Amino acid sequence: MKLKIVLHLFSKNMKKTNTNFKKLVVVQVLPSLISGGVEKGTLEVANYLSRNGHDSIVISNGGRLVDQLRNGGSTHIKWSIGKKSIFTFFYIIKLVALIKKKNIDIIHARSRLPAWIVFIALKLIDKRIRPHFITTVHGFNSVGLYSSIMTKGDRVIVVSNSIRKFIRKNYNVDQSKVVLNYRGLEPKEYKRDRLLTRGWLKSWEKEFPGLDKKIILSIPSRITRRKGHEDFLELLIRLKKDKLNVHGLIIGDAKNKKNRYQSELEQKIIDYGLQEFVTFTGFRPDVKNIIAVSSVVYSLSLEPESFGRTVIESIKLKTPVIGYDHGGVGEQLKLLFPEGLVESRNIRELYKRTKKIIKNKPLIKETNLFQLDDMLKNTMNVYINLTHSKS
Repeated sequence: MKLKIVLHLFSKNMKKTNTNFKKLVVVQVLPSLISGGVEKGTLEVANYLSRNGHDSIVISNGGRLVDQLRNGGSTHIKWSIGKKSIFTFFYIIKLVALIKKKNIDIIHARSRLPAWIVFIALKLIDKRIRPHFITTVHGFNSVGLYSSIMTKGDRVIVVSNSIRKFIRKNYNVDQSKVVLNYRGLEPKEYKRDRLLTRGWLKSWEKEFPGLDKKIILSIPSRITRRKGHEDFLELLIRLKKDKLNVHGLIIGDAKNKKNRYQSELEQKIIDYGLQEFVTFTGFRPDVKNIIAVSSVVYSLSLEPESFGRTVIESIKLKTPVIGYDHGGVGEQLKLLFPEGLVESRNIRELYKRTKKIIKNKPLIKETNLFQLDDMLKNTMNVYINLTHSKS
């Protein structure tokens, strides 16, 4: 209840915008624009800036989202600014030149190495023309000097209360600089009838024949060792023994095409006799549609997640979601769908909770929390308030 009140006030306050318009030049910096929550948030902020008459620039090593970024009106600069190499520090000189040329107001760093590059570059610029430095702490990074850079911004945005507690515990941060800004979703994009159209369902059935007759269990996440895919397979083994008509979808791709961990998972599937019960879909632009058509969705990261986007997406689409009770995932589930909470790595409880939901699908209530518009307005307010304090 306490968190609901905080979120209500947060949502209400975000609707207060500054009427004194000043065109801003904002640069966001991150390693790449391939896929993921950080990348998606960067894109959303960039598009919002452009729509509202500001100059939006994103620096990254590129990726499949660059076209979307440019189509939204932003400029992309392709630098390998997140590559762990001594040569990456040459971008400090290039960044100093860019800042002086573009009269940049805000530089928003979303990852550690790019943040260090920005931090050092800003030290080389006269204070009178130096942009404001903003960081967003997107994850539970290892504690130490390297990660501490994410707490050095003029404002430090955190994407969940769990992250706020984490940095308060581990770093000496002026709490007045910390801004809680939950990620948000665009409600119009999460309407089942708009996603599960006759055309999409026909295409889905053609690509994955027979799944319409199955109980679909989905785990949407990049394929890495920390995302809980092996726990998902253990769950499927137990459900298979019960002769339940389930099929597991592993939605997402690996960071590299030749991924050893994915090969290990594929071998485990063979060893467990799950070949007919599991499908790797690879990267999918229609993840929302797949979540909508699923019976249960899972968020099983072995380490705490900073937020819980899969949780929010599933709740918006009225699809039951089960996740481990830690970090942002636990935070969101406690608030929106406590029926989906499971103790981390407790496969027996994961199995029992899945069977219960399959047998009797629970009612999922509508929520106005975690709106994209709130997240964007809050980010914009941070930018505006900093630049006004400078002028």
